[in-house]
Amino acid sequence: MNQGAAERELARDGLPTLRAICDRDELLARKSLGQHFLFDLNLTGRIASAAGDLSAGTTIEIGPGPGGLTRALLGAGAAAVVVIERDRRFRPALDEIAAHFPGRLAILEADAMAVPAHELGHVPRRVVANLPYNIGTQLLLDWLRHPKSFTSLTIMLQKEVVERIVAPPDGAAYGRLAIAAQWHWQARRLFDVPASAFVPPPKVASAIVQLVPRAAPVAAADSRMLERVVAAAFGQRRKMLRSALRAMGGDPLPRLAVAGIKPEARAETLTIAEFCALARAYSAAPGA
Repeated sequence: MNQGAAERELARDGLPTLRAICDRDELLARKSLGQHFLFDLNLTGRIASAAGDLSAGTTIEIGPGPGGLTRALLGAGAAAVVVIERDRRFRPALDEIAAHFPGRLAILEADAMAVPAHELGHVPRRVVANLPYNIGTQLLLDWLRHPKSFTSLTIMLQKEVVERIVAPPDGAAYGRLAIAAQWHWQARRLFDVPASAFVPPPKVASAIVQLVPRAAPVAAADSRMLERVVAAAFGQRRKMLRSALRAMGGDPLPRLAVAGIKPEARAETLTIAEFCALARAYSAAPGA
């Protein structure tokens, strides 16, 4: 498509279509950055709608690319959107969106891994994003440590990762990620997104998950000790806890007794509250 044709082809919001922008600016997804474009405005609109009321505070998007979801968020009434994009090729397209929605879009050229999203903009603060596959889980783990800074996280990840986030105990998907997510947050899988929705199509399916902070954690525990206990328990998830927890040092039997957990239990059978009880038992032990 030539530049003139691209400029004449407009979407419902009055801007050129995403395909036209990518053709005009010669934008191709880069595998090294985990890029996959969403051109379906109905789908981006559905994601924006799932995020709820955007009319107050700040909405944060990671890796907007040519701006499909960005446009959906602004079209849904987002008062202020902050996008973090490290690939300078997309700056002209994002600047075009900013001019179309004056005063409502801020563009940060940065690596999202180095940006404290929990400090951006004004509250109420939320993340709505199609996360790059190669850093999505790492970004999420960082945000999970700041439940008081966000009202919600509505994010797209690999379907397998979403299944691990929302997994209940006593299942193959239940593990460290489920506990990290559900201790301070309520996690809900919203809907799946087929690979065919992306350009280029990834090799895996995706899903949208929404996390909302709990008023209080499931149970009290020191966060670092809880992470250590969970890591040790799932580091050898096939073994009984009396064996797996030896990685913590010392005899685990007294700690298991204090927490009221059977030594023969395995990590995947414990609830988050039981892991918290175990973390408290280790914290109270001499030399902890």
